[in-house]
Amino acid sequence: MNKNVGPYDRGIRLVIGLAILGLGYYFECWLGLLGFIPILTAAFNWCPLYLPFGLNTCRSKKN
Repeated sequence: MNKNVGPYDRGIRLVIGLAILGLGYYFECWLGLLGFIPILTAAFNWCPLYLPFGLNTCRSKKN
């Protein structure tokens, strides 16, 4: 599993995931648990939705 989520994308996903969790808690709605999806993709630096589109927000290493 190669990384395809870059550092800026990772931070945005983390903030959005926490916001969704917070809104779910505030409104007492189980749909707030969907906030774990962007948090997990940020934690693993890998997004399955990027694969079919060939997207990659990681910087390439120059050797």
